[in-house]
Amino acid sequence: MNDQSNSNASTGGRVDSGSRPVSNSDVDSSLGGQAPGVAAPIPGVVYPKPKDLERYVAEGVLGFETLVDGFQRAATLYPQNVALLGLGMSMTYADLDAKTTRLAAALLETGLLPLDRVLFQLGDSEQLVMAFLACLKAGLIPICTLAAHREREIGYLANLAEAKLHIVQGDDPKFDGVAFARKMCETAPSLQWILQARGEPQAGVLHLQQLIESINEEEASERVEQVKLDPFQVAVFQLSGGTSGVPKIIPRFHNEYLYNMRAVAEWFEYRPDDVLFIPQPLVHNVNMGCCFGPMLMTGATVTIAPDVRPETLVAMIETMKPTWLMLGGPIIARIEAAIKAGQIDLSNARGIFAGNSAPKYRKLLGAPVYHTFGMTEGMIIYTHPDDPIEALDTTHGRPVSAWDDIRILVPGTEEAVMPGEIGEPAFKGPYTIHGYYRAEERNREAFTSDGYYRSGDLMRERRIGDKTYYVYCGRLKDLINRGGEKINCEEVEMAISGHPAVAAIVAVPYPDPVYEERLCAVLVLRQGCSAPSIQQMGAYLKEYGLAKFKWPERIEIVSEFPLTASGKLDRQALRDLIGKLVVSNS
Repeated sequence: MNDQSNSNASTGGRVDSGSRPVSNSDVDSSLGGQAPGVAAPIPGVVYPKPKDLERYVAEGVLGFETLVDGFQRAATLYPQNVALLGLGMSMTYADLDAKTTRLAAALLETGLLPLDRVLFQLGDSEQLVMAFLACLKAGLIPICTLAAHREREIGYLANLAEAKLHIVQGDDPKFDGVAFARKMCETAPSLQWILQARGEPQAGVLHLQQLIESINEEEASERVEQVKLDPFQVAVFQLSGGTSGVPKIIPRFHNEYLYNMRAVAEWFEYRPDDVLFIPQPLVHNVNMGCCFGPMLMTGATVTIAPDVRPETLVAMIETMKPTWLMLGGPIIARIEAAIKAGQIDLSNARGIFAGNSAPKYRKLLGAPVYHTFGMTEGMIIYTHPDDPIEALDTTHGRPVSAWDDIRILVPGTEEAVMPGEIGEPAFKGPYTIHGYYRAEERNREAFTSDGYYRSGDLMRERRIGDKTYYVYCGRLKDLINRGGEKINCEEVEMAISGHPAVAAIVAVPYPDPVYEERLCAVLVLRQGCSAPSIQQMGAYLKEYGLAKFKWPERIEIVSEFPLTASGKLDRQALRDLIGKLVVSNS
């Protein structure tokens, strides 16, 4: 990898935005001789404890660079590399750097101030990436909402974070984002500006391209240089992926988010000649922190998918020859016919990221597949290209940072489980959350007494060779009580995901007067496949070796799964749907 600071960080060296090692005098002078920490704390943000922060800085893990430093380093090294690539769109690093500097300056000229919060509500596009980088350069804090969010989520988040600017897409034929943003200004008094990212300019709102054109590059550079970014300050407000309710706000800080990105880039040795295919929302943390963010810090190319229609996905893969792909079951189902027909050639791929089912996808796609487990709250786990096949196929990998720390606890306690037993993981590390924004009650529940974050997951350790790997075993609450027998939904989902007819599976309970709950498998089918019967699925799971009481007793077929406000799987909505079907059919 061409990122010397990242490779040095992994061995305990300290570097600045160039290649020169950082000395203690540099550290002292950069902070006026004071201990490392944020200069102007934002009320409601939980910052790292000074003792932890001092340790990470002293050991060279967290430094004095911001996300802007990281991007501009790549833009300086690889100005003519293509940064963003789409159907009919190509933008070099030099062009992206120049445009985002002009946009940043124009945003400040409107009256916005550093640390003001900005609601992002637009689909994947080059404008989204440009607006994101421009906000970072201006010291503005993006709030990573989704295009699908509506009054409840946007109103709540705008008021909670006191957002000043609302960015909307502006050319969605199914949703008038500008009209919606005007309505939200009445709900959230803090909102003062609306920015339209795309489409024909509308009266009374800012327009992205017009803002860029309103200031020349020289004036913009002078204006942006006046902004003094703090590497210990909040860079982004990410959103939690809870299963219900409105999302919680997760502060991510400049130097720790940059470290997160560089750790992932080093793990997979991202290169300036890499091309990333990522047809999922760019504002999601895994896509930002592990995919397009690290790529833009490396000088690589990020492709922008305007939609997820099969013909779009196939055309992009055919023409852009990606080396890394973020794929899930539903996306693979959309392109499977083209893969089997030989229309898609993935021989150029260095790796494909998936949550599970590596053996199945490796056989189908003919490329390396790496499992991942991660949280918007921080901790990132991946399998690695050098891992043995047993680890690649049966675990979710290892933490990407040597400073990541995982404890497996007896659920609801701070007592460690026996080695190999399933328990509740608790995480701590240089890029893991210290607390949700303005959520004191939730923070009291979410952390151990010594500051480890409880994710609400189930996990176990597995020793393979001389390394410790981790296996994600589902959610604490994703359990089905069948007559006293507890069935872990994730275990069943992992078993059924290998069935040749299944593109994606979610296991949910449905009510039963005798057993209290039984298990329903909700399936998205592969293209051209018929739904397996209960008997056929039972035969498959018998061969798989899953205990009979865990087999589904009902199968339902859907075209897609419902999502929560944060864009994650909405299990509760699926439970409600299946419950209604059971009642109507009884």
